[in-house]
Amino acid sequence: MKKNIFIIAAAAFALSACGLLDKEPQSKLSPETFFRNATDLQLFTNPYYNNLLPKTIYNEQSDQYVHQDPSNLVKSGSNRYVPDKGGGWEWGDLRRINTCLDYIPKQCEDPKAAVQYTALSRFFRAYFYFDKVKKFGDVPWIEHELGSTDADLQRPRDSREFVMQKMIEDVDYAIENLPSSYGSMNYRATKWAALALKSRFCLFEGTYRKYHTELYDASYAFKLPEDAKEADWYLRQAVDASKELMDNGPFKLYSTGNPELDYAVLFSSYEALTCEVILSINFNYGTELMHNATAYAIEAGRGACLTKKFVDAYLMKDGTRFTDKPGWETMSFVEEVADRDPRLGQTIRIPGYARITESGGSYRYADKTEGVNAECAVTGFQTAKFVMPDNNLAFDKLDKSYNDLPIFRLGEVLLNYAEAKAELGELDQDALDESINLLRERAGMPPLTTGVTADPYLQRPEFYPDVNDPLILEVRRERAIELAQEGFRYQDLMRWKHGEHLAGPYYGVYFPGYGDYDIDGDGKLDYHIYKDGNGKDVKDMINWAIGKNALFSEGDKGMIMPVGTIVFSFDQERDYLYPIPINERSLNKNLAQNPGWNDGLDF
Repeated sequence: MKKNIFIIAAAAFALSACGLLDKEPQSKLSPETFFRNATDLQLFTNPYYNNLLPKTIYNEQSDQYVHQDPSNLVKSGSNRYVPDKGGGWEWGDLRRINTCLDYIPKQCEDPKAAVQYTALSRFFRAYFYFDKVKKFGDVPWIEHELGSTDADLQRPRDSREFVMQKMIEDVDYAIENLPSSYGSMNYRATKWAALALKSRFCLFEGTYRKYHTELYDASYAFKLPEDAKEADWYLRQAVDASKELMDNGPFKLYSTGNPELDYAVLFSSYEALTCEVILSINFNYGTELMHNATAYAIEAGRGACLTKKFVDAYLMKDGTRFTDKPGWETMSFVEEVADRDPRLGQTIRIPGYARITESGGSYRYADKTEGVNAECAVTGFQTAKFVMPDNNLAFDKLDKSYNDLPIFRLGEVLLNYAEAKAELGELDQDALDESINLLRERAGMPPLTTGVTADPYLQRPEFYPDVNDPLILEVRRERAIELAQEGFRYQDLMRWKHGEHLAGPYYGVYFPGYGDYDIDGDGKLDYHIYKDGNGKDVKDMINWAIGKNALFSEGDKGMIMPVGTIVFSFDQERDYLYPIPINERSLNKNLAQNPGWNDGLDF
């Protein structure tokens, strides 16, 4: 059973700069009577966690993880448009943060609490702005509570360089002043979470600047200022932040020495495994704070699963390349998933798959094995990561999962470190051994060496044809595998300037033609595939009418394309950034629209 949790609660009062009486009743809370002590500040800052931290990290769509009904963000083209409001341009959480930062120096009577909650607020302000920069690029930097007549309501967009430097100031203050721990609990931000955040956004910005050369082009609407830091400067910041956490933090990779189980347990465990997880969201049935991870993996009709493109990128268990094997393109599902990196069988269902079961905090695989549920696997590669233990199947429904989800974990920091070192040309064997090879050791995989040659599969057009450095290629492979479904892939493509991969095609399991298939060899037919107009649906199987609701990659045979009838696109001149909503630009005419987005406004 889960321990008593940190309950995220909102402060029970409203903040307003106008309409306040000269004398407030003592029983009534107001800004002038609040923010006095640690209790006040904790109450006010608790909503940061609930409002700002993501709760759907398992559900991000990309070229790696596809839904039967892809989102408009992935389909792009005419499916994306300039919204009237919303669209990621929400600023209410920043107002709460800045309100706290404004009132603490004026009213807090506890110097220690003042420093701690200032640090927490600045941590979340950096976190908030990272989301905005990823989506919009240049954004207004606001660092005080705005009133109805404040001039900053008409503030134009500040350069991403200015915003990034402000974020670094905030996160460095958080690193210096947040507590190192809250005992055994990892549901509150610590200095280690701040280091992980710095590692994340500095890697993002360094690689974004390296690959998005338009930022340095005088003709680009949001050209970086002349004194902007180069890509390598941010990459160095990512290396240093990662290394400090790796060397001085209390974290290690979760491992019991069982590479066939440990990776799966890390994400299925009811309670976040604090040896590796730096910050997590505490989900709990008792407080009705739950998520959908299990339902998206096992509930019929969800259809969220991995693509063949990424399954084929997993290495063999002995470290050799699957795509070097003769006939790999046309292998059956059973052949394709055999003897692969053990993380594959802990990320998707493979023959012999069993859910994790838990008893008294001890985890193992259940005695009962389960085959691929075709109704949940439009590509054939049904996800298994984040699926809850099978102790209580009553919770295998939408909004009923309550295993903790990681926000930052050591595994990501190791990958950030390795990638930043690789991009700097400094990824030597020592750096590999203290980063990627720790992840491979946990997975039971051979170590990566600097003598590796470039993998032709990863240099294909659907991956990274612009990358010749074999170590960068391997770091990207490792990142995709280790962080699958954790909410990184979409933005990884954005920062590497490979958004075109979102345009597909999206392939699944190879089929030699029409017919009925038991793909996992469990004795139960899974797929009925027929040519549209020459057959009909069959009960208790997933039915693909080729030409109607799916396609083959080679006409009457090939890899299944479950969303092949949907038109995808990606506009290289437009889609790396989100549009600013029409209403926001109408209210603030100093906000210039992002390139390529036509909102009908003529200013």
